[in-house]
Amino acid sequence: MGEFSWLMYLADASDTLALGARLGLAIDPPLTCNLGGDLGAGKTTLVRGFLRGLGHTGKVKSPTYGLVEHYQTDRCDVVHMDLYRLGHPQEVEFLALRDLYTQRSVVMVEWPERAARYLPNPDLVLHFEVSGNGRTVTCMAHSQIGETCLARMRNQST
Repeated sequence: MGEFSWLMYLADASDTLALGARLGLAIDPPLTCNLGGDLGAGKTTLVRGFLRGLGHTGKVKSPTYGLVEHYQTDRCDVVHMDLYRLGHPQEVEFLALRDLYTQRSVVMVEWPERAARYLPNPDLVLHFEVSGNGRTVTCMAHSQIGETCLARMRNQST
């Protein structure tokens, strides 16, 4: 399997929400998606759009302080992690994160590099960079599941 990637420009938060919604329409669980980029780059905004794309209508909180937020949708269980405040990578073991990875789970991980060796390999990696007033996001597939998801996203009408 070769690495499949896709680069796009997001002009504003509404573009980021729309990309998240496209991702929500394209996934099949189980799937793990790592989200990278600086603070304020759009990672949590993408997850909000993702959950909207899955039909979630409630509030979407940033898990920065609680580290993990859970959401249930008709299609999957979403686990949104933000590991920015993790003091040491081994702390992830105390969170019992392995129990969150099920056949019905989509796990979205912000700041995965804080605990990389304690997390499963991702199917997708989305990396955000500030670009002028907007953002560029590079979407990379690291598994057949990830490739299928990105292909579905590319085939959606925008």
